[in-house]
Amino acid sequence: MKQIWLLLAFLAGLPVMANAGPIPETTSQMILVTSGDWPAIAGRLQRYSRVSGSWQPVGEAWPVVLGRSGLGWGAGLAPPGEGPRKREGDGRSPAGVYRLGKAYGYSDLPPTGTALAYRSLGEADRCVDDPKAAEYNRVVTIGPDLPARWSSAEVMRRTDELYRWVIVVGHNSDPPQPGGGSCIFLHVWAGATSPTAGCTAMPRERIEALLGWLRPEAEPVLVQLPVASYQALRKPWGLP
Repeated sequence: MKQIWLLLAFLAGLPVMANAGPIPETTSQMILVTSGDWPAIAGRLQRYSRVSGSWQPVGEAWPVVLGRSGLGWGAGLAPPGEGPRKREGDGRSPAGVYRLGKAYGYSDLPPTGTALAYRSLGEADRCVDDPKAAEYNRVVTIGPDLPARWSSAEVMRRTDELYRWVIVVGHNSDPPQPGGGSCIFLHVWAGATSPTAGCTAMPRERIEALLGWLRPEAEPVLVQLPVASYQALRKPWGLP
């Protein structure tokens, strides 16, 4: 609907706001991740709050790691532009604009100050990455009412610390398109030189800081772009 309104406004000669891009007007928290180019596995994360219509930085920026193949346009709030497209299993983190969902973790309780909906992970929890499965791109719990009827799924309660804390990225989720990419999270990294399979990862203390800062009522979004695309889209998207 927003795109239709913008087209009608343009055709009618009406003024179009500079921030009338894919970021909802009701969003007041943004996580901005930029990388050197499409194949880069390293990036920089900066938080922003929208105050009186202007994006203001929050705290310091910190390093993150991306997918082993860098970035590729995914399915979110923004239409894809020029550059690679994300697909299932390609090792790319999704470029674009994405809502943030609930949080998961290994502990019964989340870090102090967490306001996002939270659930602790159990041994039977999986994120289904089989494009043919009805549960594709969903975190589910295996049980009598839901046997493992898919060919591939990710164990969420890992034997390492990578999913100690997880924030769901709303990529390819409304509804999921088979093969479009699945199980995209913000999570703990294995190190500054260890890329992910398609998520965005950071030191544990940094994701704990995110969990203490994010507020559901702020309708937070994640924006991920190579720096050249960020510079080109900064004004039309109303980015900081």
